[in-house]
Amino acid sequence: MNNNENNHSIHEFDYSLICEYFSSINRQGPGSDICTRQALSFIAPLASQARIADLGCGTGSSAIILAQETQAEIVALDLFPDFLDRLTCRAVGKEVSERIQTIVGSMDALPFEKESFDIIWSEGAIYNIGFERGLREWHQYIKPGGYVAVSEVSWLTDERPEEIEQFWLDAYTEIDSIGNKIAQIQQNGYRLVATFVLPDECWTENYYVPQRRAQEIFLSRYPNNDTAKDFINNQRREAELYSKYKAYYGYVFYIAQKTA
Repeated sequence: MNNNENNHSIHEFDYSLICEYFSSINRQGPGSDICTRQALSFIAPLASQARIADLGCGTGSSAIILAQETQAEIVALDLFPDFLDRLTCRAVGKEVSERIQTIVGSMDALPFEKESFDIIWSEGAIYNIGFERGLREWHQYIKPGGYVAVSEVSWLTDERPEEIEQFWLDAYTEIDSIGNKIAQIQQNGYRLVATFVLPDECWTENYYVPQRRAQEIFLSRYPNNDTAKDFINNQRREAELYSKYKAYYGYVFYIAQKTA
């Protein structure tokens, strides 16, 4: 995300710092177990040999729910090995590790065969390559009649204050209205099944609140590191903006079925 005051994007910070910080919390973006289950409820029951790819899985909150709620094999992919190590530990604790395979990899070069998944899942991560590009490129990996389910930051109103509009345009140029996101889904070989806006607690209690303690620990570990301080200021600024402008934007779950 972007901090207008310092003109930084999260992607400009050292990846090792980002990884260390976010591996200490359960979620790397807004979401909840309830919302993962709700999104899954719009998808037809899966066969016992089904496969789900969780792309940009982070430390595994969604992958674990998918393993608990289905009998599918879950292939969890993320760029950061430390995230996957944390996912594995969490999966062992939930007794679902035997059905979760972890892969270190990038969305830019997925190591999968065509039409090898019943569902491609991605919570708060498709922005790494862009919403429309993700829909277009992931289409080939989904079986006929299979699904894509992603959460994506979207405008909730037609107009918004300049401060928050500029913040998000700097952070993610593909932020757009729900209607335009739906049009992109339909233009890339999918039928829209459902959409819903993630509730406030997905941002607050599940994402920003857990970061407060993590930020204190992180800053105590790097007391004289200006990059670390800038990074934490960036995260705090983002939380402040959400509190101020949450009526204008949010994460939206989009569930769609492959048609062509």
